[in-house]
Amino acid sequence: MPDATIVHPFTIEIGRLSLTGFGLAVLLAFAISQIIAQRELARRGHDPTPIPDLILAAVLGTLIGGKLYYTLIITHDIRDLISRAGFVFWGGFIGSVAACYITIKLKKLNFIRISDVAGICIAAGYSIGRTGCWAVGDDYGRPWSGPLAVAFPEGAPPSTVHNMQALFGIQPPAGTAPDALLGVYPTQLFETVLGFVMFLILWRYRDHKHAEGWLFGLYLVLAGIERFLIEFLRAKDDRFFGPLTAAQAIGLALAALGAVWMQMRKDVGPGKPGIYAKSVAPARAA
Repeated sequence: MPDATIVHPFTIEIGRLSLTGFGLAVLLAFAISQIIAQRELARRGHDPTPIPDLILAAVLGTLIGGKLYYTLIITHDIRDLISRAGFVFWGGFIGSVAACYITIKLKKLNFIRISDVAGICIAAGYSIGRTGCWAVGDDYGRPWSGPLAVAFPEGAPPSTVHNMQALFGIQPPAGTAPDALLGVYPTQLFETVLGFVMFLILWRYRDHKHAEGWLFGLYLVLAGIERFLIEFLRAKDDRFFGPLTAAQAIGLALAALGAVWMQMRKDVGPGKPGIYAKSVAPARAA
């Protein structure tokens, strides 16, 4: 048994219904995102009523995108499409953006305007959602014996020597029994903290004087850097380009895209309005 804190899955049993910590965290993440989006749009003088429909689109896009990414990029096993595991963030993010874009176009809304608010919401939801990964023992880190090390005997998968070798290509110390439980980095909690830091930064700049959409570019930069760094600690075996994982490659690409987008939306001008509706802009300026 490792010198680490043992973490068991968190579930709530209500009759025959079993609510996992992951499910509860995802539910709360989307609920918080909806509240932030509606209030921020209203504060800026824009109509917040389409947000519930966009949240529904985001939920569906997240589920579909996350599963497709897990199946096509990580496991290459079509059977995983109907498994309970495998909701990957980048896949969910891409699926969510695509689903929201389609919904916004169908409703004849302004995608760039909504995206400027969405970055704040995604960061908040990400921070909350990662607590769900902790609650079910998913997305943990590489073996570690530090003071914050944790072990997941019933994780998804359990943090055993066998799983580290078979699933992640991580070799344990010689002579370690295959069924031995290993302590690992609590990367879910690291990401919870980093997600909250991203939220605070985006919240701090929510009154920015740039054109609509600039804040979403800042989110992409922050999220890409965060994921690039945390991947060095994650238990993964999806090397994409040399030592980089697929998630790191996507993170770097999105961070670069975000930096370019911030530059493109830096100045208010024709076709690039500020974040406030004309009816409230004078009051904000005062």
